[in-house]
Amino acid sequence: MTNNIGRRLLATNGTIYTGGRRIEDGRLLIGADGVIQAVGGAELGDAAAQILDLGGNIVIPGLIDQHVHGGGGWQAMDAAYEGLNGMSLYHAAHGTTSFLATTESAPEEHILDALRNAVRAAGSGLEGAELLGVHLEGPFLNPIRCGAQDKANIRPANPDELDRYLEAAGGLIRLVTVAPEIEGGMEAAERLSRAGVTVSVGHSDATLAQMREAIARGATQTTHHFNGMSPFHHREPGVAGAGLICPELTTELIADGIHVHPDAVRLLYDIKGPRGVCVITDAVYCAGLPDGAYGDTTMKDGQVWLKDGSSLAGSSLTMLQALRNVLRFTGRPLEEVLPSLTEVPARQIGAAGRKGKLEAGMDADFLVLDGALELQSTYVRGREVYAKPAAAGSTIG
Repeated sequence: MTNNIGRRLLATNGTIYTGGRRIEDGRLLIGADGVIQAVGGAELGDAAAQILDLGGNIVIPGLIDQHVHGGGGWQAMDAAYEGLNGMSLYHAAHGTTSFLATTESAPEEHILDALRNAVRAAGSGLEGAELLGVHLEGPFLNPIRCGAQDKANIRPANPDELDRYLEAAGGLIRLVTVAPEIEGGMEAAERLSRAGVTVSVGHSDATLAQMREAIARGATQTTHHFNGMSPFHHREPGVAGAGLICPELTTELIADGIHVHPDAVRLLYDIKGPRGVCVITDAVYCAGLPDGAYGDTTMKDGQVWLKDGSSLAGSSLTMLQALRNVLRFTGRPLEEVLPSLTEVPARQIGAAGRKGKLEAGMDADFLVLDGALELQSTYVRGREVYAKPAAAGSTIG
């Protein structure tokens, strides 16, 4: 599989949200390598380029999901190419153009298998959304805040084990969730930061003082903020409070209205601003499937719980639905909240040089949406990887 589109492409007749501005009757000139060569208005042309008529629709930068375990009946921990490719196709059909395959607490060999598979898949390429790397969520967590993570597979942060993961991934680990207060946690944060990996605090019972130490050791983020962490209290702000108080921390957000109340979503945006919030799905295997039992989890009305009802167990959210939810929950305009799903995740995982905006020199990852923000098509590096099926009875041409 190749991302090369073969010839230059001129996308015309769209309202383009570049990330910094909105262009009415906008145009994108995309090179044969899938990289944007120019962005402009009606004056932008190229007689040799293939024309893509955007149909007067809205065009936004592709959405980046840095925390996604699965979807459509596939998952990263399957440690099979088909699993990541299935995830890639499912989420591309719901607005994601690139993602981090996210692991979970498991025996070391299972995690190593998932990492090696991600390396192979990244080398081969996927058919839908682009795999940008791996988010290692666990096993270096606090069992007190384990949530749906398997408590039996949570363990202290062992530097040798961590080094084996880094070696197996060959530079593909871009994000690691760790509880800094556990044995070896602070040292792991420092080791990861030095290696250029983003350190996110999650499944943690840390105090505010411990969070400030973790920040000094390299932590720059919280994982699924408000969930799986010590809550805010006026005498001990905990991890939740640290995310609100400390400007060094970007806060992940599952914007499904289930994990975090809509009013709390609005509060988070009011405090952190859109560039301090990173919207994610935390989607799991059963996302997009019918309600029912799936292994240790049950999904009903789109909510995924452990079978014993003790904890939410990921989500069935998609990035495009998350965007619509944030717009509704916050009342902010599209151009204001878009960075939370594009530029912020690109920044957090070291991909800001080529992802998150529609500008010259950036990958041509974009979505074509109608006025109701319903997906019409998804492009990854200039290649259409999803098109909305034609309505029954419609004709083409």
